Amino acid sequence: MSVRNSTGVSIRSASKRYGDTVALDSITLDVKPGEFVSLLGPSGSGKTTLLGILGGFVTPSSGSVWSGERDITFMPPHKRDIGIVFQSYALFPHMTVAENVAFPLRARRLPKSTWAEKVAGALAMVALTGYEDRNIAALSGGQRQRVALARAMVFEPRLILMDEPLSALDKQLRESMQIELRQLHKKLGATIIYVTHDQREALTMSDRVAVLRNGRMVQIGTPSQLYDHPADSFVASFIGESTLLPVLRAGPAEVRLGNLTLRSARELPPGEKLLLALQTEKLLIDDGRGSTAGGALNRINCRVTEVVYQGESLRVFAVLDDGTAISLRQPAHHAARLQIPEVGQSMIAVLAPEDTIIVPASD
Repeated sequence: MSVRNSTGVSIRSASKRYGDTVALDSITLDVKPGEFVSLLGPSGSGKTTLLGILGGFVTPSSGSVWSGERDITFMPPHKRDIGIVFQSYALFPHMTVAENVAFPLRARRLPKSTWAEKVAGALAMVALTGYEDRNIAALSGGQRQRVALARAMVFEPRLILMDEPLSALDKQLRESMQIELRQLHKKLGATIIYVTHDQREALTMSDRVAVLRNGRMVQIGTPSQLYDHPADSFVASFIGESTLLPVLRAGPAEVRLGNLTLRSARELPPGEKLLLALQTEKLLIDDGRGSTAGGALNRINCRVTEVVYQGESLRVFAVLDDGTAISLRQPAHHAARLQIPEVGQSMIAVLAPEDTIIVPASD
């Protein structure tokens, strides 16, 4: 089974208003054929509204939607050649697995003689061959998720939309399904637009991630671009695990944090209000090396206030001389634990200039 002629999609200056409430504010987004793009943001950011406009379930107040060279802004959902995986899966409990997967074929009045082959191909793609006659109630959460995927793919749509399809699964199964979905995307070559509020999920699965806030797109880029080069303090705080500390400009690539001068490997952004995005895994306990390929390490004197065991890692909380709270994350293996001072003791934390991320404060 393969996706036939997967297509790109363009949203051009799309807005949606409900009375005086602006749910979406002039969003423009171009998704390439075969690309996996996630819409990431907190509740109320506009990501589900944007997905609804793409699927034809929400009519934009202004702007347009294009699938390839076709203007589909006002085209009904069933004519858009789009597969959709809902958060609730929306499977029919009175139908078997095969009947659920075949439903889009029936709805589109495709020749019945093709159903069996298409259903078999879709189920094979999600590793559910042999489950055709099972009842939906007899399936696990992960299996139901696979059935929903097979149903979205069975008619070989040009575009697949997914609305938080993994949110109901437990952590271990959710992480396993993220990798399976990533691999499935590579096999299909499908264009996928995926809504999530889970940052790690978006970074794991996506070619690019669009970060939304208050109905606006704040930044779009590859996972590494968003993580290493956040556009502002909102993106820095929302992507990953960062402590944001106000700093003062001290040079083209230097800032003052209290009585410390920190050097960045990149020029500072414009603006008066600057923040240091201190990512927990990039702040390390001093091992005496003192430098990296980018130059001397930034050294930060602090005092340990708490150490929290979190399984695969240890979260170390500390305070600077002026009482500013920071934290870092250490691996939980034995050698790393030996580096961590006792609570109340002094410690030197180091930060590479390449990892010294300075961002402007968001509005």
